[in-house]
Amino acid sequence: MLTRELLPVPLTPGGRLDINSGVARLSGKIWATLWKDDRRPAGTAVLIVHPSSNFIGHYALEELASRGVAAVGLATRYAGNDSALIMENCVLDVGAVIRHLRELGYDRIVLVGNSGGGGLAALYQAQAENPTITHTPAGDPADLTVAGLIPADRLVMAMAHPGRAVVYTEGLDPAITDEHLPFDRDPDLDMFEPANGPVYSPEFVTRYRQAQIGRNRRITDWTLQQIEALRSQTRGSEAPDDLPFVVHGTAADPRFLDLTLDPSDRIARTIWGSPWVANFLPASLGHLTSLRSWLSQWSYDRSRANAYRELPGVQAPVMVVYGSADCAAFPSHARGMYDAVGHQRRELVEIKGADHYFQGRPDLAATMCDHIVEWAG
Repeated sequence: MLTRELLPVPLTPGGRLDINSGVARLSGKIWATLWKDDRRPAGTAVLIVHPSSNFIGHYALEELASRGVAAVGLATRYAGNDSALIMENCVLDVGAVIRHLRELGYDRIVLVGNSGGGGLAALYQAQAENPTITHTPAGDPADLTVAGLIPADRLVMAMAHPGRAVVYTEGLDPAITDEHLPFDRDPDLDMFEPANGPVYSPEFVTRYRQAQIGRNRRITDWTLQQIEALRSQTRGSEAPDDLPFVVHGTAADPRFLDLTLDPSDRIARTIWGSPWVANFLPASLGHLTSLRSWLSQWSYDRSRANAYRELPGVQAPVMVVYGSADCAAFPSHARGMYDAVGHQRRELVEIKGADHYFQGRPDLAATMCDHIVEWAG
């Protein structure tokens, strides 16, 4: 018989006020859901993570538990609000849950980074095996070397991209030349300009990708300047050390419209609908952020949650599972993460016909769960 319980997990303080809810801060807890078969003794736990999505109700939990493992879905301290998210604190949240599961008697932990959780899971495992980080990219204390992070036994990248900063930069609209005027656009770098495509030429794509990285780096330079400037804004002994800001145009990846780029079975769209609308929609990726969160979460050069960079040092076995119809995590993401693993205890699995959320295909979601449980060993 499957049962479900809510796990209150002690929160490891992050040292900054970056959670709006006083109730959440003062509770001193993060939360996870544990699905299990009470007829089975504690053994293997599969933990599914994401930096900001609330995975307490993740679609795979019951399916995994029905296959004989405990299935755990995490809600980090930033669940539902990534505007001030610090990736290093998300690592602490994952570590707190893994420690709690060990204390409950689970002797094998499989860490699953789903969707935007891929970069977080890779960063967690790399730091748990060989901790090196002592500060956030903004220079705030975040000493993972003394956090007692417990490595997972196996790692799974499930329908995942390599990291928020990577996929964000791949969607950053380079046609925006003034950060305050999103509709004053450079037609030579506009993927929505019919003269450019689709289909987009290799020359256009090369210029476009370079310009996307350039825009990300300009925003990074600006955030560093603003953090420095805040030091002069003192009143008595106090000074603000962070500011919010808006980023327009974050769903402008040419692959959303041109199916010849990174070919797959996907349809031409984003997970939020039309690319042109999603590009400006507040509910799509990373429009609202802060100076310090930008450096930790979205900066192409500064964010550490990058599976391409972290997986080469990971010693645990790694499986990468991707869907052939996914329009958010592309085949090149999966292949790039698989190739980044520095050993042969790895596996690359394609689920034919699966989109990012397995919409209308619970049979394919079940197939992913079969692969994860088999990989759990």
